[in-house]
Amino acid sequence: MSKIVSVNTTDVRFPTSLELDGSDAVNVDPDYSAAYVEISTDEGEKGYGLVFTCGRGNELVTAAMESYGDLLLGRETEELIYNLGDASRRLVHDSQLRWLGPEKGVSHMACGGLVNALWDIRARHEQKPLWLLLSEMSPEELVSTVDFTHIRNVLTPGDATAILERGQENKQERIAQLKESGFPAYTTTPGWLGYSDEKLVRLSKEAVQDGFGMIKLKVAGNLEDDKRRLALARSAVGPDIHIAIDANQRWEEQEAIDWVNQLQEYNPYWIEEPTSTDDILAHAAIRKGVHPVKVATGEAVHNRIIFKQLLQAGAIDVMQIDSTRVAGVNENIANLLLAAHFEVPVCPHAGGVGLCELVQHFSFFDYAVVSGSMENRMIEFVDHLHEHFVEPVEISNGRYQAPELPGIGAEMLQPAVERWAFAAGAGW
Repeated sequence: MSKIVSVNTTDVRFPTSLELDGSDAVNVDPDYSAAYVEISTDEGEKGYGLVFTCGRGNELVTAAMESYGDLLLGRETEELIYNLGDASRRLVHDSQLRWLGPEKGVSHMACGGLVNALWDIRARHEQKPLWLLLSEMSPEELVSTVDFTHIRNVLTPGDATAILERGQENKQERIAQLKESGFPAYTTTPGWLGYSDEKLVRLSKEAVQDGFGMIKLKVAGNLEDDKRRLALARSAVGPDIHIAIDANQRWEEQEAIDWVNQLQEYNPYWIEEPTSTDDILAHAAIRKGVHPVKVATGEAVHNRIIFKQLLQAGAIDVMQIDSTRVAGVNENIANLLLAAHFEVPVCPHAGGVGLCELVQHFSFFDYAVVSGSMENRMIEFVDHLHEHFVEPVEISNGRYQAPELPGIGAEMLQPAVERWAFAAGAGW
């Protein structure tokens, strides 16, 4: 039986700040980066994971993964990948490293990178893309991966099992549909705050031509600029295309309400991250204050516990999970189950480095066996950096096409890893 023999990490960064790709009211000069990890066994099996950051500090996540990785060395591979609930708890609830969180920030994200790499080994072992692996697992095994600590007051293992058992009905038809026609997407490509008006209009028109039913614009830098840019975008896409707006947690509670209400004439579909994602009660007040504009949040939510509270408080209309912010696949299974329990649609956050490649699997799985619905559900798409991945996302007529290669989608092309390794790579 094979054993884990190495956990190797690389600090990979791309100088996206040069063109202001990814810029918003808070992240004004991001260099999109990945704390990248490769787990190897003594029989040659490999699993890949990553954690997305915006540049400086990427080395902290890389170092944290190296530290947590020591807990995996020498462990039997099958013991880990066929009991991924225990494997995740071994990392997340480590008695010494847990003090750095618990279950939030750098340490939690580092755990997630390693957990994802273990799932990558499992999916490769079974020769399936992650979404299909999850969709074909039994409800009992899926529930065994979930950490119900601090959420069982609203979602018990029995509740989760019932959701997944309902999802078995007509599952094969939904899987076939996903393989045939994919999953709806929206795009943030036109909307970065540092882009010129001309670039905003051009990319907005291209998004409609490419089949996207919604675009997203960054806001909260300056109110008059937001009005101008929204007017330009609305003119470019017409009245029938949704326009979402995203403040990246810039505002205070009342400021958010006042600002969004001054943008109502442009018919924004949702306001994303109007304030701190830790402030559940402010989100609830903002949701009430900006109706009928929806409130969406989640890309910076630390863990399932915060999601539970946002849902309990009726604070969000849309849950936005992220593939690398929480503790990996296991916790995102919990997040999807919570959303299904509260009947709130999930529209994952993507973009960054590898986030589109990773997070698409959760929406495909959600449709196959959790919510069973595509209504009001979309995956974010940003056309950045996909060329560096072994299986880049495929978008056709505004829809993600089903991933086919075994794994979770995190494996990068080795020349890209070497070129953009910070700061010794040739790209730097």
